[in-house]
Amino acid sequence: MHQEAEAIAGAEARSPATYDLVIRRAHVFDGHQALTGLYDIAVDGKEIASVSPEPLGGRQEIDVAGAWVMPGLIDTHVHFYDVRAVSDPESMRAFEENELPGRLGLFLDHGVTTIKSVGDPTGGILAARAGITEGTLRGPRLLATGCGITGRDGHPAATVFGDNPWARERFTGEVDSVQEIRDLVHHLADRKVDAIKLLSEGACAHSGEPTYLWQNPAFPDGVELERLPLELLRAGIETGHERGLRVTVHTTQQAAAREAIEAGADGLEHGVTVEPLTDQSLIDLMLEHGITYTPTLWIDDAHPDARGNLEKVSRAGVHIALGSDTFSGRGLFGANTLEEAELMVAAGMTPTQVLAAGTSGASRQCARPDLGTVAQGKRADLLVLNADPTTGIKNLRDLSMVILNGELAVDKR
Repeated sequence: MHQEAEAIAGAEARSPATYDLVIRRAHVFDGHQALTGLYDIAVDGKEIASVSPEPLGGRQEIDVAGAWVMPGLIDTHVHFYDVRAVSDPESMRAFEENELPGRLGLFLDHGVTTIKSVGDPTGGILAARAGITEGTLRGPRLLATGCGITGRDGHPAATVFGDNPWARERFTGEVDSVQEIRDLVHHLADRKVDAIKLLSEGACAHSGEPTYLWQNPAFPDGVELERLPLELLRAGIETGHERGLRVTVHTTQQAAAREAIEAGADGLEHGVTVEPLTDQSLIDLMLEHGITYTPTLWIDDAHPDARGNLEKVSRAGVHIALGSDTFSGRGLFGANTLEEAELMVAAGMTPTQVLAAGTSGASRQCARPDLGTVAQGKRADLLVLNADPTTGIKNLRDLSMVILNGELAVDKR
């Protein structure tokens, strides 16, 4: 009930007043829970100014007549550039001019107001972030790690980009010494990335043989990989923290997840997907360290244990963030994020838990406390839905309006 008390206090502090925008008579999911009753939500500039059970006045008013308002969705794990199409400067330029703007817009059209890129070419993705910030590109708020950091001949350098050396140099950062990983993290931090992503291993089961073999239907013979050595993993995390950045680590097996947590990681990208999560002490370690677990079922649901592992960590109280691992060439940007939410419910989470994972939980993963909640002082990224998403996750698809930074970005009325 504390959110409702804060909402009322916020209204009393500013009432009577005229705001830039008031969304009138809405049911509210505030990023944590559904509030009781109907509320007016006032926006001034880019921020939420009040969430009030009493009527408010605005220079612009939208009466939604009992529709649902919630924070904009945050997808914390996206690969934006088309890894198959970009292989030289000309194809990179063609993608950025012809494909990038429309694909950014798709996220907004599906109610995704923030995305986090976790392994795109550093220069390109930071230029896209600048274009959105400056208003020359229409799209969601874009957070970026720049290239993903992996061991020399690690994943995805030797796998996804094994036959694309030009892209390999730009999408991945391969390191084989403590000094190299420290230097690369400092370089990314100097370029003002929003976080750091390290890749500990590939996306396959490995039972401890001398050779780490990455196996995927696209590579029937397998690709021999090098895992990121422990001393490099520790150095990358330490350096990221020295620069004030959260560091998340790509893992798929229990041993790698434990190693990442013990090395100081803030979150697990994918978590445990390729084997059943049988180690309760690993779940306890996640809780002890406040780890955020990003299940990426959209890409990992083919693994028979991925759903059950998510249910286990969610039931235990581990922090969950929505992240789809969406990439060009399969499905549709934005729509993939909604499919991820539906898969998380299918795995045993409640709609309310999944909505929190895609809003307040995702904001925690991104270290952006200004996002992900409907409350006074938070960023005015809001969705208006025609049906209650807390009773059916598919109601996320019944979208009426998207408000980004206090401005109407999508209107489907």
